[in-house]
Amino acid sequence: MSTSAKLLLIGAGGHARSCIDVILNEGRHEIAGLIATQAEIGKKILGHEVISDETGLSDLRKKIPNALIAVGQIKTPQNRIRLFELLSELDFKLPVICSPLAHVSGHATIRKGSIIMHHTLLNAGVIVGQNCIINSKALLEHDTEIGDHCHISTGAIINGGTKIGSQTFVGSGSVIREGLTIGQNCTIPMGAHVRHDLPAGTLFKQVETK
Repeated sequence: MSTSAKLLLIGAGGHARSCIDVILNEGRHEIAGLIATQAEIGKKILGHEVISDETGLSDLRKKIPNALIAVGQIKTPQNRIRLFELLSELDFKLPVICSPLAHVSGHATIRKGSIIMHHTLLNAGVIVGQNCIINSKALLEHDTEIGDHCHISTGAIINGGTKIGSQTFVGSGSVIREGLTIGQNCTIPMGAHVRHDLPAGTLFKQVETK
């Protein structure tokens, strides 16, 4: 593989393990190493070594042009946003990573730094913003728009024409009705059924029905 295809992973936790699996299946990049804390240097994740903490990124950029944020996002997107801004300032290229087991329409758009995990389905007209996680088996129907720094979790269903604002988390198995507008920085928990628009900053609570 050429030097230009080398890729740093920023993070060394559970999400990094999933990212490694997608990257290896995609086959476009060679994982050059992981970036984590000083205490984790030397640790190996699925055979790939933590080679530095964040303080070494500037020097590593001279040899390795590509990076992917492999830190998860559940409670807050702020760490992923911070890392995205840091990598952008250091002029890293932030490629789109897409599992070959996903179905992505040729009429969909995915912006830099986002990862499309195994068995996801992105239909025609879908737009995915920067630095997003579209996790395993998520379904994004036609003309859905996902803002920057979002996490659409495993098995979530986003129906057609829905617009989801930046920094929003959609939990596993959630279903969002077609045509809705979900504001930025919302949190939708696992298994929720969203049937109406949500203003920015909403912590959605499922209303239990008997």
